[in-house]
Amino acid sequence: MTMTRPAGERQPAARLDPDARGGLRLTLAVVAGLLLAIPFALLLLLVVAHWGPLQRLDLRLDTHLNAFAFQHAGYVSLLQGISVVGNPATFEVLAAIGAVILLVRRQPRLGVWLAVTVFGGGLLSTVVKAVVDRKRPLLPHPVAHAASASFPSGHALGSLVGVGALLLVGLVYPGLRTIYQSFFNAAGSSFIGMDNYTTLFTTPDELTVLRNTVLWVVITPFVATAVGLLYAILVDRARLESLAKALIFLPMAISFVGASIIWKFVYEYRPAQGGIKQIGLLNQLVVWAGGSPQQWLLEKPWNTLFLIAIMIWIQAGFAMTVLSAAIKAIPDDIVEAARLDGVRRLGMFRYITVPSIRPALIVVLTTIGIGTLKVFDIVRTVTGGQFDTSVVANEFYSQSFRSDNQGLGAALAVLLFVLVVPIVVYNVRQLRAQEAR
Repeated sequence: MTMTRPAGERQPAARLDPDARGGLRLTLAVVAGLLLAIPFALLLLLVVAHWGPLQRLDLRLDTHLNAFAFQHAGYVSLLQGISVVGNPATFEVLAAIGAVILLVRRQPRLGVWLAVTVFGGGLLSTVVKAVVDRKRPLLPHPVAHAASASFPSGHALGSLVGVGALLLVGLVYPGLRTIYQSFFNAAGSSFIGMDNYTTLFTTPDELTVLRNTVLWVVITPFVATAVGLLYAILVDRARLESLAKALIFLPMAISFVGASIIWKFVYEYRPAQGGIKQIGLLNQLVVWAGGSPQQWLLEKPWNTLFLIAIMIWIQAGFAMTVLSAAIKAIPDDIVEAARLDGVRRLGMFRYITVPSIRPALIVVLTTIGIGTLKVFDIVRTVTGGQFDTSVVANEFYSQSFRSDNQGLGAALAVLLFVLVVPIVVYNVRQLRAQEAR
């Protein structure tokens, strides 16, 4: 029997969950404590600001910073951009977001931790800025004096402290927490040592994931770069060059999910029965050629290669754009000298073009390689990781959020980080070597 409430009776007021109420009280108490601590922090600031050793240390620091800004003007713009992120108001907004997370998601510990950390970072940033920007005598160093007007020393240094707090909260702590979690079981309740890493390299399913990842990394960067380089050479100084480049660059403007849906229709399969028409472009071409339609995404390991083709289609435009700019930057006198020496087109490509654009080739290869290691959208959208097509990033998602195996998911994340870091380090070293020339 359904009970109905009389029309005149008022609805009971909605109440917060007890954990949410307790977390809210704790958040308000901590924020109020921080607000009450501001006067004491300012009093301590006044005492420290007139301490002689700190004044001399601050003066030397300011001199070196301003001299650095005078010699490296580009970094000043970077610091000014960082100062926007590190502004104390930004931290206060993030603290409010933490309180919202507390109420909406009913996670009091997360909300309190985020609010306290971010608000404390903003307060620390304000104190450091006030210390550095206090009134002091003119700088004796002539270079520092010339640059002092343009270098936002106090604001930038205070902002750097705030950004450091953000990096600690959003990057360092999650990374260390992931490494720590990779040594625990699926529920995260008991320590199992290296068992998760052993599983990665001994289980047949995980070995298939590693094999597919190796295929992606070995094939995609080189083929995409080769296609982009060939296209850049063919359309260089040709008629309608801009239109030709725009056509191959268009896939870069499409999201990975959108591109995957397009190619999923290209690979679509319908049984070869009377009255059933193929809606997949590839199978329709096969039928027109007199063949029978194929289930392209089911046959392994060919299905992985068909997924790789999507990534190559997307990244070829990026490779073409960068390499075309590098080719146009080759000095004309070098090209003319090679032609006068009788160098033919193949020799021009081998001895002139490739050595001249080598730095750009390295940047393109490493950038596509990093993106390939992290590929997730294509696999998830087209096959969902089924039919032996999963890669490390997709397996990390499946283990962490679908199988609820937090330990193995964390181990996969650590493995992905270990694979990406050497490429990033190599790329940075090559860029520094190029700048030093």
